[in-house]
Amino acid sequence: MFRVPVTLLAVASALTITAGCSSDSASSSATNTVTTPTEGPAEGTAEHSGGHTYACPMHPEVTSTKAGEKCPKCGMKLEHNDQAAGNGKTYAMQFAAAPAPPTAGQPAQLLFTPQEVGNEAAPVPLAVVHEKKIHLIIVSKDLGQFYHEHPEYTAEGNYKVNYTFPKGGDYVLFQDYTPTGAGHQLGRQPLTVKGPAYAPVKFKNDDMQWTGDGYQATLSFDKPLQTGQLLGMKINITKDGQPVTDLDNYLGALGHVVVISEDTERYLHVHPNDQADKGPAIGFNTNFEAPGLYRVFLQFNHGGKIHTGDFTINVKGPAAS
Repeated sequence: MFRVPVTLLAVASALTITAGCSSDSASSSATNTVTTPTEGPAEGTAEHSGGHTYACPMHPEVTSTKAGEKCPKCGMKLEHNDQAAGNGKTYAMQFAAAPAPPTAGQPAQLLFTPQEVGNEAAPVPLAVVHEKKIHLIIVSKDLGQFYHEHPEYTAEGNYKVNYTFPKGGDYVLFQDYTPTGAGHQLGRQPLTVKGPAYAPVKFKNDDMQWTGDGYQATLSFDKPLQTGQLLGMKINITKDGQPVTDLDNYLGALGHVVVISEDTERYLHVHPNDQADKGPAIGFNTNFEAPGLYRVFLQFNHGGKIHTGDFTINVKGPAAS
């Protein structure tokens, strides 16, 4: 009912889940002891050789001096980066729609221009992350609809995607992107679409199973759903009652998860842990920094098609000490 075929991944972006990447639009504090150097020792020096810095590609504030560690926020492997704190610049994503506002059922162009705050005329090249430069997540304000798109670079210096909203009403747009030499960024814009509005859905109870397209996906966690702890998350996928053991990669991973809080202020884009098999279970890591209701959106590739499933979870506050 709420799943729409996805054009191709793209966010980026309500909660924090892990193993591949995730971002929290409301907070970026790490849960482990980290360092954020502003400048590392020069490559090739004795000081450098004994003090490499490793940072999360999605959370550059999470760093370590030990090789092989993973980000406690998203589970991604920390990569060698002796400039882990980024370039110190601040970025924003300018958004425009044509026509403005869009009308349901009619094609519209969504235009995104990354800008350096205080130097808006300067070009902002973007790094390729998970095979794309921008991962655009579009959700209805009630979190009943989820769409994943990838704007493409144009000669005008912006990024454009053609999109047709199925219904009018309130939506929220998230953009996952990383300026070259800087840390991961998250853009967020509310958007009202003209035309007959969708009927809002009120989610309340936990719903850890999804069924669609002949598939069933079951969501589970290794600990109680509480804030302030690293959680192992597993999604098990079957088709017609049989385990799916031949999942294909989607944008370089077996699956992608986006978690968004009920108020759409917290956003997490999560990719799976490394694993040797191709299903039926996909493992992730994540943590939640605020209690509340979240919607969890899964994307996976099987049978030559991208499938989108959804779940609802309620996260409680930390357990009493």
